[in-house]
Amino acid sequence: MRRGDHSVPGMNAQAPPRRLARLGHDFRYVLPGLPLAVVSFALLVPLSAASIGTFVIWLGALLMPLTLLLATSMADLSRSRLRSWGLQVARPHYKPTTKSVTGLMRVMTDHRRWLDLAFEAIIAFPLRLILFVVSVVWLGLALGGLTSWFWKLFIPGEPSAGSGWPLLLGLIAPSLAPQTALGMYVLDSAVNLAIGVGALIGLPWVVRGLAEADARITHALLGGSAAREGTDVPTETRPSSSGMSMNTTGWAWVSTGFAAAILLAVGWPMLATVHNIHPAIAMVLALTQSVALVLAVRWAGGAAALMLLSALGTVLASSDLTGAFFSAEGPWPWPVTSLIAYSLMIVVLALRHHWLWAAAIWSAGTMLTAGAFLVIARHIPDGALANAIVLTSVSAGLGLLAILGRTWLQNLGRAEQAERVSAEELQRRRDLEERNRIARELHDVVAHSMSVINVQSTTARYRKPGIAPEIQQEFDDIAQSSRQALNEMRALLALLRTGEVPTAPVPTVADIPDLIEATRASGAQISYSGPDAEVSPAVGLTAYRVVQEGLSNALRHSPGSTVEVTVATETDAVSVEVLNSAPASDAEHASGSGLGLAGVRERLSTVGGTVEAGPQPEGGFRLYACIPLDGGRTASSDPLPE
Repeated sequence: MRRGDHSVPGMNAQAPPRRLARLGHDFRYVLPGLPLAVVSFALLVPLSAASIGTFVIWLGALLMPLTLLLATSMADLSRSRLRSWGLQVARPHYKPTTKSVTGLMRVMTDHRRWLDLAFEAIIAFPLRLILFVVSVVWLGLALGGLTSWFWKLFIPGEPSAGSGWPLLLGLIAPSLAPQTALGMYVLDSAVNLAIGVGALIGLPWVVRGLAEADARITHALLGGSAAREGTDVPTETRPSSSGMSMNTTGWAWVSTGFAAAILLAVGWPMLATVHNIHPAIAMVLALTQSVALVLAVRWAGGAAALMLLSALGTVLASSDLTGAFFSAEGPWPWPVTSLIAYSLMIVVLALRHHWLWAAAIWSAGTMLTAGAFLVIARHIPDGALANAIVLTSVSAGLGLLAILGRTWLQNLGRAEQAERVSAEELQRRRDLEERNRIARELHDVVAHSMSVINVQSTTARYRKPGIAPEIQQEFDDIAQSSRQALNEMRALLALLRTGEVPTAPVPTVADIPDLIEATRASGAQISYSGPDAEVSPAVGLTAYRVVQEGLSNALRHSPGSTVEVTVATETDAVSVEVLNSAPASDAEHASGSGLGLAGVRERLSTVGGTVEAGPQPEGGFRLYACIPLDGGRTASSDPLPE
C-alpha cells in the first residue's frame, strides 16, 4: 500500500494519525534539504572556482578531482534522503578510481560526477530554497491564522486600530465595515481563523506536493529507475545506449526549464524597455520563446514553429511596418535574449532529435532575417548586418558542436557496448573452458573409478567362486547402480560441454502419454504401448526425445497416417519404436533437413544406443531405438567417449 493511503474500509479512525505521520515524514524530508543544499553550495562553488582559476598552474588539476569526489558524496547523501523518504534509487555506475595521481585525474573524465557537481552546486540550492520557503510560509500561515485572535491582543494599537481585513473591507464596502474596535477585532480574527483553518487543512497536501517535487527532480537527475514502496518496478540502474547511467531526459527537462525561466525573467523587461515593445506584447513574446525552448526536448516541430513565430512577432513589434522609418533602439532584428533562445533551441534539437531539425530551424531563422531586411525594413539598418552575422555564425557553430557532441556520445556508447559484449564473450569462453576442464576431470577420474566398481562387481562371481547368493545379489545391485551412475554422468558431461542448462523439469517415460495426448489434438490417430518397468531418468529422457522426434516426423511428412508408438523394457535395454503408415494423400510434402534424426543419433550415441530409421516397403516410416539400461557398454570398454 502506498504510504499515507487511508482509504481502507474500517480504518477511518486511524486516518488522522496516518495523515499526521505522513505530514511529519514529508516535513522531515523537505526542511533539512535547505541546510544540506547550503553546505553543498558553500563548499562546491568556491572549490570549483578555485579549481578553474588555478588550473593554469596545474593546481586545479588536483583540486578539481577532489571537488568532483565531494560532489559525488553529497549526491549520495541526496540519494540516501530519497530512500529514507520512500523513493528507491540505485547509485549510478561511476568509473573506478585508484589511489594514484593518474587514477585521481581519471575522475575528471567521468561525466556522471560532473552531473553530480552540477546538481549539488547549481540546482539543489535554489530548488530546496523555494521548497523550504513555501513550506515554512504555509505552515506559518496556518499557525498564524489559527492563533491571531490571541496574539493580536498583545500588539500595540490592537484591537482598536483599523487595520487588516476591516480596513480592506472599509475601502471596498464602507457600509459593511464595523465601526467599533470590538467589531474590527472580531472580523479580523474570524477572517484570519478561516484562512488558518483552510491552510491547515491543505497543509498535508501542500507539503506532500513539495516533497514529491523535490524527490522527483532529484531522482530524475541523480538516479536511474525507481519504484515506490510496495511496487514491483525494479530499482536497478541500467546504462543507456550512450553509456550514461542517468536519466538524460530528466536533465534535459530541468536544464531547459532553468534556461527558459532565466530568459523569461530577462527577456520580458528588455523587450519592453530597450526595444519599446508594449509590456503585454513583450510578455507574450518572451513567454513564447521560453515555452518553445522547453518543448524542444520532446516535440521538435511544435517547438520550432513557436520559436519562429515568436521571432517574427519580435521583428514586427520592434519595427515600423510602413517602412518610413526604423524605430528599434536595440539590436535588430534579433534581440539578445531572442538570439540566445534561438541558439539554445538549435542546440537542444541537435542533441535530442535528428540533426535535420537543427539544420531546418537554422535555415528558417536565416531566411527570416533576410526577409526582415527585404520586406519589413526595406534596407539594412545600422548594426543589423552585424546582428545577422552573429546570429547565423553563433547558432551554426553551436549547432555543429551539438551534432558532433551527440555523435561522439553515440560512438562512445557503441564502444562501451562493444567492450561489454567482448568482456561477456571472453567470460563465457572462460566459463566454457572451465566446464570442459571439469568434464575432463569427471571423465578421467570419477568415470574411471565408477568403471572399476562396475568391473569388480560384475566379475565378482567369476573371480570369487562359491559366493553366497545374498552376497552375489549385493554385487549385482552395486553393478546396476554403477551402470546407472555412468549413464547419468554421460548426460551431465554433455551438459557441461554444451553449456545448455535445462530451464524446465526433464521429461521421462512417464511424460510420453501426455506428449501423445497433446499430439492427438492435431487429429492424428496414435496408439501407445508403454513399458512394464521403471527406467532411470537419463534413459527415460532419451526415450522421450525419440518418441517426440518420431511423432514430429509423422505429422510433418505423413499427414493423415496412423502412428503406433511402442516403448518396451527388455533384459538390459529399452526399445522405442515409432511406426507410421503411408500418408493419406499423395500430395508432395516438404522434405526435412535431417537434423532431427541426426540429433537422435547423437543422443543415442552418448548413451551407447543404436538407431534404425527408414521407409517401409508397404509405405510409411519406422524409427527404432535401443537404449541400454547400463549405458550400452561393458565395464572393460571405455565407458565415456572423449
